[in-house]
Amino acid sequence: MQHAVGSPLPPPHQPGQGPHAGWASAAHHAGPHPGGAQSPAPGPPPPGFPAPPPSVPPASHQPPAPSGPVPPVSHQPPAPSGPVPPPAPQPHVSGPPAPDTTGHVPLPPGGPVGALVAPPAAAAVPDPAATTLAVLLIGPAGAGKTSVAKYWADHRRVPTAHISLDDVREWVRSGFADPQSGWNDNSEAQYRLARRTCGFAARNFLANGISCILDDAVFPDRPVVGLGGWKRHVGPGLLPVVLLPGLDVVLERNAERSGNRRLTDEEVARIHGRMAGWYGSGLPIIDNSQLDVAGTAQVLDEVLARAMASPPSW
Repeated sequence: MQHAVGSPLPPPHQPGQGPHAGWASAAHHAGPHPGGAQSPAPGPPPPGFPAPPPSVPPASHQPPAPSGPVPPVSHQPPAPSGPVPPPAPQPHVSGPPAPDTTGHVPLPPGGPVGALVAPPAAAAVPDPAATTLAVLLIGPAGAGKTSVAKYWADHRRVPTAHISLDDVREWVRSGFADPQSGWNDNSEAQYRLARRTCGFAARNFLANGISCILDDAVFPDRPVVGLGGWKRHVGPGLLPVVLLPGLDVVLERNAERSGNRRLTDEEVARIHGRMAGWYGSGLPIIDNSQLDVAGTAQVLDEVLARAMASPPSW
């Protein structure tokens, strides 16, 4: 039996063991043994007998020398003869749970938008076109809220979303409570639901660094359709701005509408008269009677810059 060079030799077989049990230990381990007694040298033959042939030295149990170059002795332990056991499983260390996500966009922490803080006196005038903001555009039907909000969102240097409460209300198809049919419990419930949905969407956008502008016909004399709900759902950092052109302008714009967005002239005049209650409220008011959409959006930026420098209390 051969063994790899450098590997330890197996222990000698004992009598009665090994593949040939009849072998004697002396026959199996012939030859001199270090530290053991030496056999006496054979004497001369008696007279008349031939001399015995010269004795051949017993074969050594050392492995034959390799015919090629001898590889260097490896100091690695011998490979196990049996199957290698699998590594012991590592203990699982539980870490904090991963934050809930929607696709690659994380959900907001759920808190409302904080109130704006006036910058120091020596600070530069903030640029509303490059700042993440939440704006609420208020006005009667025909004031141009939706057109101005879309244009303003389209032309900012930072990502901006437009959220229209009328659009969200009309997500309800079957069973839509049209305010033109009368303001009742059903229309009020759908309005509250749409406002809460708009507020949740605005907080989602703002939590991910996307500004938003919302538009709604908020009445100053009706708490149900008032600023309190917007402040509660979006947060005190919301900046309300009122668009209030003259009555003749809103009547003309209303005449260009169709479907349930078009109101009667009497209803438009009644809403416009109630919106006049915003004068003296402290909210910024833009009379866009002589302004186009782009001009109104530019004035809106100027109003927002002043509101950021000196946040209104509402």
